[in-house]
Amino acid sequence: MPDTFDASDLKVIAFDVFGTVVDWHGGIAAEVERLLPGVDGGAFALAWRAGYQPAMKGVMARIAAGEGGFTLLDELHMGILGQVLAEFGVTDLDAARKKELNTAWHRLPAWPDAVDGLARLKRKYFITPLSNGNIGLLTEMAKRAGLPWDCVLSAEVFKAYKPDPRTYLGVAAVFDVTPGQVMLAAAHHDDLAAARGCGLRTGYIERPLEFGASRPKDVSAQAGNTLHARDIGVLADLLGC
Repeated sequence: MPDTFDASDLKVIAFDVFGTVVDWHGGIAAEVERLLPGVDGGAFALAWRAGYQPAMKGVMARIAAGEGGFTLLDELHMGILGQVLAEFGVTDLDAARKKELNTAWHRLPAWPDAVDGLARLKRKYFITPLSNGNIGLLTEMAKRAGLPWDCVLSAEVFKAYKPDPRTYLGVAAVFDVTPGQVMLAAAHHDDLAAARGCGLRTGYIERPLEFGASRPKDVSAQAGNTLHARDIGVLADLLGC
């Protein structure tokens, strides 16, 4: 733990969710293979996730141009899903099954360390998600996976998507603390860099299998993060929980 970091002043830990707390690749792959027999679930999951950043950039550009309003992640996922189904040659999925598949993002499994690690951190800090996922999605996910959040914060609350500063600073405002009393924990260095730029503390969580066992991710430490942890349990260890 860096000498300049006073953990006693930390009040809130906000978590990125997809990839950090839950296994989106494994969860989506399993749901695809259940609902679309014969389709490669792992490849489908990667393609669906790959559509996220371009779709989000499109939404943000339209908002900036005054041509559209805030879009729920469920709606964004549904739009991407149509494209991915076409890519994989799936043309006979009715509306009900398409909706069931789209809500697979609500049913993602927690990483094995997540529930216990969060419970430990909750004894000492306020814990909340900070995700571009919508409130309904995040709440159902928490219910199913047993994620013990103190509350559910998302882009929907702030009507702004990460990495907009309104999201990170919004967490501090909700809890009436300074940005330096909030830590963002995430498996993505770009998210952490944006939070750090707003004055938050940052904790990197290693998730080498975020994209599946066949595509291991580099989880090397990067300068600037307050803490670096193998998983959420280790983050709890580092913070004395």
